Amino acid sequence: MPNLPSLRIGQHIARYPIMQGAMAVQVSGASLAGAVANAGGIGLISSFGIGLNSPYFDQSQKKKRFFEANQLALIDALEKARQISPDGIIGVNILVATRDYPALAQTAASHGANAIVTGAGMPLALPQYVRDYPEVALVPIVANVQSAQTLCETWQKDYQRLPDAFILENCKLIGGHFASQCEELDVSTIETTIAQLRGYLDRLGISIPIIVTGGIWNRFDIDLMFAIGADGVQIGTRFITTEECDADRQYKEFHLQAHAKNLVTVPSPVGKPARAMRNQFAEDVLSNSPALEKRCIANCLESCLCRDKGITYCLLQALSKASQGDIEQGLMFSGGAVQPVEKILSVAELMASLT
Repeated sequence: MPNLPSLRIGQHIARYPIMQGAMAVQVSGASLAGAVANAGGIGLISSFGIGLNSPYFDQSQKKKRFFEANQLALIDALEKARQISPDGIIGVNILVATRDYPALAQTAASHGANAIVTGAGMPLALPQYVRDYPEVALVPIVANVQSAQTLCETWQKDYQRLPDAFILENCKLIGGHFASQCEELDVSTIETTIAQLRGYLDRLGISIPIIVTGGIWNRFDIDLMFAIGADGVQIGTRFITTEECDADRQYKEFHLQAHAKNLVTVPSPVGKPARAMRNQFAEDVLSNSPALEKRCIANCLESCLCRDKGITYCLLQALSKASQGDIEQGLMFSGGAVQPVEKILSVAELMASLT
């Protein structure tokens, strides 16, 4: 088996071309990110709802306190991850669709994040928020060449910089939210999209790594992505069944027997379909059960069907319940390649099997 190459994003070089996926709420926190970085990959702290269960937030207080709690909890998480991995590459994933996205980007950059990964929207102004920290790699998640082109043109024109890498979604297999039109796409689309994106970058005469996410479970999948043109991979769900994963033990043990046949597509408050594990909560969502609680707890999203129209559910609360161990009444996002595993491993053991 050939050795995997290293991966450079901006000024940072990872020993292995593996970026751990960001999973919320508090599924991928400081412990998981630090362990992955220590093992030679790129560890990501998920910022969505990071302050919800922290000492900094009390739901009885005014909701505006939630954003302050997120920033303070993110600072703590970055410090803890850096203690675990003093020299590894540690990044923060931030959702553009959240109301505190600019503040979290500034907080991440000013408190030692090596990279900022953005999803759930177009981060057109991201370089502005981190302009004082040029060493922080900026890595937007895109679904197609058009999005990548818009970002390159906008960033170059307004900020005289380009993304340090692109994460390209295989929407047929990613966990969580995916594009509504994804079901219509052929499974081979990811290979075509890689080729199109590579062609666009070549025409510009620039070299930007392409990291593929969605459906990557083992070394075979990694090798396949490299064979079709990827420079790196992002793996999320596979890291859930590790000792260092920040979710509750029951959450991890539920995933020991998880299988792709147990996945369902549920509607989400953000207005997109989402891929999740089937449980009582998912059944209630699919049937629009009157048992569903439709109370916004933190006013966290720019656009939210739960808050604005009183339909669906509170995404923040649903994800948090699951990660805290309520595996029947919480929402469990999952990638499409999920399969049963024998036991919970350490991150070091899992990385060894992947590399």
